[in-house]
Amino acid sequence: MSRKTQDLHDPTGERLQKVLAHAGVASRRAAEDMIQAGRVSVDGVIVRQLGIRVDPKSAVIHVDGDRVQLDQDLITVALYKPPGVVSTMSDDQGRKTLADFVEDYPQRLVHVGRLDIDTEGLILLSNDGELVHRLTHPSYEVPKTYIARVEGSVTRGLQKVMEKGITLEDGPVHADRFIIREVARKNSIVEITLHSGRNRVVRRMMEEVGHPVMELVRMQFGNIVAGHLKPGQVRQIAGSELGALMSMVGM
Repeated sequence: MSRKTQDLHDPTGERLQKVLAHAGVASRRAAEDMIQAGRVSVDGVIVRQLGIRVDPKSAVIHVDGDRVQLDQDLITVALYKPPGVVSTMSDDQGRKTLADFVEDYPQRLVHVGRLDIDTEGLILLSNDGELVHRLTHPSYEVPKTYIARVEGSVTRGLQKVMEKGITLEDGPVHADRFIIREVARKNSIVEITLHSGRNRVVRRMMEEVGHPVMELVRMQFGNIVAGHLKPGQVRQIAGSELGALMSMVGM
């Protein structure tokens, strides 16, 4: 065992491969192969020996560069928010809220940002306060992708306009990517990816360029995709998918 690895070794801890298996990364045997292949690091040090023990409460473990969530009390879920639902956990007007869809989770979950009441699609909820903070902080520039049905026939030149940027009442903003999916005489379908988290930013951008939004769906948040989720459905994010999300915001 190397000197660096010895410094990481905690005789009272659990074997590294067992910790990885318990975190849902892989079976214990597959975790051993990962360790021997140099794919696992503990506190920034690559570990190749199978005998190392770590404290899962304090060790920072990465597999292939992605963080492994070791605290089993911390969970993150993806919800497909239906239209007409407010992005809060309670509502004094009696409207449906995000809390109505995560009642099976006893943890106190917090929503990561918001979708306006008319917008449907992917929204994340978590009880990991640091992850929620980073995902919503503008400095981490987490990209979000939307599909919008808009009024009118969108012209090819709009892509350049949106990616170069426009100015709204609260300042300039641009799309990281703008794709025209379908064009008809009365309406068009576009895909827009941007990292801005401003209120109703997609709707305001499309209004500004003369194509008001008729329908809006968020399909992706960071590396998390809505996939096969249907309105009202929830799934837990774990393993490498969660690790990649955490790494995206420097965790």
